[in-house]
Amino acid sequence: MSLALTIAQPVVPSASDMPDGRDWVNRAIATLSAEQTRSADTHLIEVPLRNAPGISLYLKDESSHPSGSLKHRLARSLFLYALCNGWVREGTTIVEASSGSTAVSEAYFARMLGLPFIAVVPATTACEKIAQIEHQGGRCHRVDDPRQIYAEAERLAAHCGGHYMDQFTYAERATDWRGTNNIAQSIFDQMRAEASPVPAWIVCGAGTGGTSATIGRYIRYGRHATRLCVADPEASVFHRHFHDRSVTQVDGAVSCIEGIGRPRVEPSFLPDVVDRMIAIPDARSIAAARHLSAVLGRRCGPSTGTNLQACLDLIAEMVAAGQGGSIVTLLCDSGDRYSSTCYDQNWCDQRGFAEADADPRLQTYLPLRHGVV
Repeated sequence: MSLALTIAQPVVPSASDMPDGRDWVNRAIATLSAEQTRSADTHLIEVPLRNAPGISLYLKDESSHPSGSLKHRLARSLFLYALCNGWVREGTTIVEASSGSTAVSEAYFARMLGLPFIAVVPATTACEKIAQIEHQGGRCHRVDDPRQIYAEAERLAAHCGGHYMDQFTYAERATDWRGTNNIAQSIFDQMRAEASPVPAWIVCGAGTGGTSATIGRYIRYGRHATRLCVADPEASVFHRHFHDRSVTQVDGAVSCIEGIGRPRVEPSFLPDVVDRMIAIPDARSIAAARHLSAVLGRRCGPSTGTNLQACLDLIAEMVAAGQGGSIVTLLCDSGDRYSSTCYDQNWCDQRGFAEADADPRLQTYLPLRHGVV
């Protein structure tokens, strides 16, 4: 006797059956999901080292995303989070406080969804980033004091009846750190065939804290022996807060390294998932970025220099201890976004940055074959 099995098919409601506005939200989520499916993974580049036997250095090249930076992943996640929470609907004006790269990426996705976008940026933001935000159809609202971008973004969103995306609060929760397509899983997947497949260290910066939170959580979730190091500009509060939780803000000059370091501890920064923090002077970050650009034959942004400078500390310590293993860090964005700042000699001279600021270990471990870019 045979039994015929009837498999119930899912009922797909028509647009008329959906609650008000849900049809547009469904299409928006489908659009973002399709964009993610179209996007290939970013490259993992091995950087040859000298005088560091048994140690390998890799760059996760996030500059190859369609919007040009590490923030592409975050922006997509923030839009999905806001859509699924019911905060963004058809016609909603999106407002964000940003030093530039997150705004470029959010402008990219806002344009994809047909939404107005306003970026509240520090007045010192590189003009190349401003141009990219505007190229994506966004508008820029400059603020003289970088500490005021949060309040101004919130005020603008309320004024126009829009939604303040607030990357600094939601970065750590918008990304599924256990799921697919997060940066941590991508790193471990790409390292599988390497000589030291489980990195001894992963090094990243912290702007919102979302990337370090995702990587730190994933390391623990996967029970990996990898340790997480956060490279932080000297002027930033994060490394101070890491060592003393009572320190939550700093006064005085802010760092000129765009995208990382903050004057206040952001809600998305989770120090308990970080194993170590290294404070880096701005001058050394810029020198390291320029040196690495010469090694690679293409420009990388200054926050990548901050990461590389922290890697030098770890490499030197591993060499001294006779240890081997792999270190993975992030190439956050292209140096072409900073042609008017850290790649402009007059800009560097005005701030007292000179070639003499370069760490001599750059030449020890990553010797140049050509001139500085």
